[in-house]
Parts: sequence; structure tokens; C-alpha cells
Amino acid sequence: MSEFKRIPPEQAQALREQGAVVVDIRDPSTYAAAHISGAQHVDNHNIQEFIRAADLDAPLIVACYHGNSSQSAAAYLVSQGFSDVYSLDGGFELWRTTYPAEISSGDPQ
Repeated sequence: MSEFKRIPPEQAQALREQGAVVVDIRDPSTYAAAHISGAQHVDNHNIQEFIRAADLDAPLIVACYHGNSSQSAAAYLVSQGFSDVYSLDGGFELWRTTYPAEISSGDPQ
């Protein structure tokens, strides 16, 4: 895969069930307030550490507020060697309405 794919929440949920990693690129306080269950918070401060520790071949779903910023982040992750990257269409806001039971809160991991 040479570029990321945009996927709706339903497809993202299916990938999660198969072990895909979800990263949330929203700001830390917003992430702490509510995020997709199991999502890792990734921002400019920890992105290099995340990349070093990640399995570049594992499916990776990038989530933001509405699905716009995640596209740029997904393209960046592809450029860093990730081979199976997805941008969550509609972002966290659409996820929250589609899967309200799959929301957690707490400080960034």
C-alpha cells in the first residue's frame, strides 16, 4: 500500500476487531475527555517514539475530530514506512455517534 485509505467507522470497527492499532491525533485534553476505546494518543511530542516502537506492517487507523487532519497524518505515517494506514472518515465525532459504547476517557497513554 503506497498511500492511506479513507474508511467509515464500520470498516474501522471491523479492523479494530482484527487487531488494528488506533491512534488519536487530537489535543491531549480532548483525548483525555473522550476517545475511541484502546486508542493511543499521538502528537508532535511523541510521534517519533510511536514510530520507533510500532509494527510498520500492522493496520493503523488515524482518528482526529472530523476526519480532515487525520488524512495529513495518515499520509505522513505512510511516508514514514507504515504499509497499511487508514484515515477515519468523520473522525471521532462520527465514531461517537456510531459506536457510543466504544468510547473511553482518561489521560493519554
